[in-house]
Amino acid sequence: MTDDLTAQLHAAMPFTAVLGATALVVGADEVRLRLEWDAMRCTAGGLLHGGALMGLADAAGGWSAFLNLPDGATGTATVDSMTHFLRGVSGGHVEAAARPLHAGRSMIVIDTDVRDAGGCLVGRVTQTQAVLR
Repeated sequence: MTDDLTAQLHAAMPFTAVLGATALVVGADEVRLRLEWDAMRCTAGGLLHGGALMGLADAAGGWSAFLNLPDGATGTATVDSMTHFLRGVSGGHVEAAARPLHAGRSMIVIDTDVRDAGGCLVGRVTQTQAVLR
C-alpha cells in the first residue's frame, strides 16, 4: 500500500523522488511522509539539512491542502510558509505529519509537525495555500 502511495507522491511532485520521501498515510485529515537520514541530505556535523526537513514538510502540507480543496478548485499555491526548527537530526528518519487547520474557499492553512524516529518534535511548519480555480 505505501509503495502505491509513494508512487502517487512522486508522480504528483517529482521533487519528492529526488528528495527520497516516502508516503505512509494519505487522507484529508492527515498526510504523513517519511525521509530517512542519509549523509547526502546533511549539512555540517552530520545533521539533516533544514532544506530537506522543509521540503518534506512542504510536500506533506501541499498534499494535505490538495485533499482538502473545495468543490470547483483545481489546485493550490503556497503563499506563506513559516518553519520553526527545534532540534537537529543525526540519524534514523523523520516523519512529517500534515493536518489542516482551516480549509476555506480561498485559503487553506496546514500545520505540519516533523518528528524524529524517537517521536521528538524537530520542527513545525505552518503554511497558507491559496486555492486555485
